[in-house]
Amino acid sequence: MQDAQRAQSSGETGVVQAPSKRDWGALAVLAASLGVIVLDGTIVGVALPKIIGDLNLTLADAQWVNSLYAVIVGALLLASGSASDRLGRRRLLVIGMIIFMAGSAVAGVAGSAAALLSGRAVQAVGAAGIMPATLSTVNALFRGKYRAAAFGIWGAVISGAAAIGPLLGGVLTEWVSWRWIFYVNLPLGALLVLFALKVVPQTRGEAGGKFDVQGFVLSSLALGSLVFSIIEGPHVGWWKPTSEFSFLGLTWTQASAISVVPISLAIALVALALFIWWELHLAKRANGPLLDLSMFTIGTFSWGNLTATTVAIGEFALLFVLPLYLINAYGTSVIDAGLILAAMALGAFISGGLARHIAARLGPAGTVILGLGLELAGVAALAYFMDPAKSLAYLVAPLLAYGLGLGLASAQLTGTILRDVPVTKSGQGSATQSTVRQVGSALGTAFSGGALAVGLGSSLPDALFSVNLPAAKLDDLIAATKASAGSNLLQLREQMGADSELVSHLVGGFAQATRSSLWVSATFLGVGLLGSIMVWLAARKSD
Repeated sequence: MQDAQRAQSSGETGVVQAPSKRDWGALAVLAASLGVIVLDGTIVGVALPKIIGDLNLTLADAQWVNSLYAVIVGALLLASGSASDRLGRRRLLVIGMIIFMAGSAVAGVAGSAAALLSGRAVQAVGAAGIMPATLSTVNALFRGKYRAAAFGIWGAVISGAAAIGPLLGGVLTEWVSWRWIFYVNLPLGALLVLFALKVVPQTRGEAGGKFDVQGFVLSSLALGSLVFSIIEGPHVGWWKPTSEFSFLGLTWTQASAISVVPISLAIALVALALFIWWELHLAKRANGPLLDLSMFTIGTFSWGNLTATTVAIGEFALLFVLPLYLINAYGTSVIDAGLILAAMALGAFISGGLARHIAARLGPAGTVILGLGLELAGVAALAYFMDPAKSLAYLVAPLLAYGLGLGLASAQLTGTILRDVPVTKSGQGSATQSTVRQVGSALGTAFSGGALAVGLGSSLPDALFSVNLPAAKLDDLIAATKASAGSNLLQLREQMGADSELVSHLVGGFAQATRSSLWVSATFLGVGLLGSIMVWLAARKSD
């Protein structure tokens, strides 16, 4: 009875048709397509120390390598979700994959920070077309009991791709070149385009009204300004300028009365308020808003999106800072760092495959709670054992626990968010949940990098207090460590040896700053855990 009622609320009849073999084949192609996009979000992390050295990136540049991708994807997802409903989801998937491949080629040949960021930006445009097209197609093809199975497979693939990214990045960087973390997308993308054209059906959704240009501009401005503020705040000053900043011919000097950061934050808040007002205005006129805010009256959708946002912040905060610690501070090779981080992939694959069976006992929302509890416990243990004097083996068990939680939560959260969304709005619904995840990933990198910069600013002076060096040289050393995200430690270790007093003190300070970033990750995962409990309560109410 409950399934029938839900089917009717989603615009279906009470009888749910079994998916065909082609539908299951389409699921495989769709999950693999999004898997490539998710993989690209995590594969870069372990290669960042090498990229920083080769292209002379700063910590802010390194943050933007991850965040720019997420910001642009997040800014475009709502628009591309609407476009997929209007133009056809398979068509947008194919177009998006071709654009993504072009961006991958540009990033692969990049010889400077600007060129690399340009390639990442093009990649993001393509990814923004792929994400809502894939998820909304799955949401349209699978209903009732088959939907739970489809999302279970979907989630296992996605969580596995996210977790295996660091290992694959380490292998490619160590054995070939970091450039192959981008080149590998070319043959994979080409195969997926061919399979998509063969087995993925063309589906569409509601396409009422004109395209919401104003909503698109306001949402993009709000997101971009917010992420910019968080990333640049530690470098240019949160209130008073600490360094010069130039943009579009405008320059903020250190003598300016106020930093650019509070101005950017004010722009973000005003743009967000105007976006909400405008979307409500369009909804009253039935004129096709970019985001149908009425969907947030659905308890599972609203609480689920809050959970997805905070969880993504926590997850990407971890993925940004941990490779920097392992490679730059601890001194592991890129491949060894990838192997250590592969414990996450192992856990995610194990739990992703079991998620469907666990969900049969606990329910999808209960499975999410269990998964996030394991993620939180894993990150807290990582922070506790973050000690350069300890063996890296201490990190494996927490990472395995984290991966187990990642597989459970990812496998069930998406389906839980969309379970009560009408199928005619699946494009917007899937685009919204993908958007909040991208917002979360961008903010995760920003918060983690910001916490690392602030942590280094406080921990390094204490760590180097007993080192007998002139004050000016110590200040330069601290500034170089902060600016390079610890990449200078690799050179110092080669010049002075890993056992040198200076290197040991620097590593200890970096470990302390990394611990601070991990507690930021744990905090957001904790908020996500509380949100998942609200999702569970909303799901019980809806049933």
